[in-house]
Amino acid sequence: MMPKTSKHILVIRLSAMGDVAMTVSVLRAVTQQYPELKITVLTRGFFVPFFRDIKRVDVFHADVKGKHKGVFGLYKLARELNKDNAFYAIADLHNVLRSKILKTFIRCKRFSSIDKGRKEKRLLTTGKLFEQLKTTHQRYADVFKTLGYPLDLSNPTFPERAILNKKVKTLIGQDDKKRLGIAPFAAHKGKMYPINQMRKVIETLSKTHQIILFGGGIKEINILNGFEKDFDNVINTAGKLTLDDELDVISNLDVMLSMDSGNAHIAAMLGVKVISIWGVTHPYAGFAPYNQPQDYILLPDRNQFPKIPTSIYGNKFPEGYENAAGSIAPEIIIEKIKSII
Repeated sequence: MMPKTSKHILVIRLSAMGDVAMTVSVLRAVTQQYPELKITVLTRGFFVPFFRDIKRVDVFHADVKGKHKGVFGLYKLARELNKDNAFYAIADLHNVLRSKILKTFIRCKRFSSIDKGRKEKRLLTTGKLFEQLKTTHQRYADVFKTLGYPLDLSNPTFPERAILNKKVKTLIGQDDKKRLGIAPFAAHKGKMYPINQMRKVIETLSKTHQIILFGGGIKEINILNGFEKDFDNVINTAGKLTLDDELDVISNLDVMLSMDSGNAHIAAMLGVKVISIWGVTHPYAGFAPYNQPQDYILLPDRNQFPKIPTSIYGNKFPEGYENAAGSIAPEIIIEKIKSII
């Protein structure tokens, strides 16, 4: 039962997958440190399972490509939100034109928006600054601080490992080996580890570990199916599971190996150890997986690629930088995983 003094906060974060996943640990801290608060998260329907384990958090599905598209669609969305809710405050963790327009339609005068640090990030990617910027998780936390709810993110808690259903057990089996998840893809080529080198990593580690592969898209699935066919103890989950089921599998991993991508943040929000491989982006921009040791981050040779980070999202890089992540030898990745798992 909610305390009579409960206050209702609307949290806006519509995309992208990694950014939405990064809200999860922050919202878990909010609900634990301020039990009088009720949270409604406004996000895309696909991301609803991310919040399944957090008490006093409801999710409202925004159909921004359908009925909530455009200004009139946002007005309809605001009417739906206003109908059954009286929000004490709005925490805008997205701070884009869409969320700014939406806030003008919602009946709430108290709100705070994320400071994305665009100026210092621009300095970082133009070589005028090279130092750790505030993390995205802390930027989210600062929004709540502005609303009067400072957060301590230093002692996080995570959900228990999920109980796997029959469908998932049938797919991944009952192997006694340690489970290593590998998500070898990213939205942009500059953030990816070369597939031929990842193949060497999988070939070596599959001899002693169960490898569970994650990805999406026809081209990616074909590559992952090739790995599954060529090596023992390798299972491709791409295209075979719901997001709920994928979260269950990830929560049962011993380690996740991922690029600077959404899968790293999903594993981190579940309390799984994450080894992340970086290319033309850099953790100094504030997007490192949550609560992971510094030595779990594997970086390219910056003497060879001195302009890193070339962009925040990995979509911009000079010629010759597209395979920067490849300067990390497969042996380094293999030994790092063995030392942790």
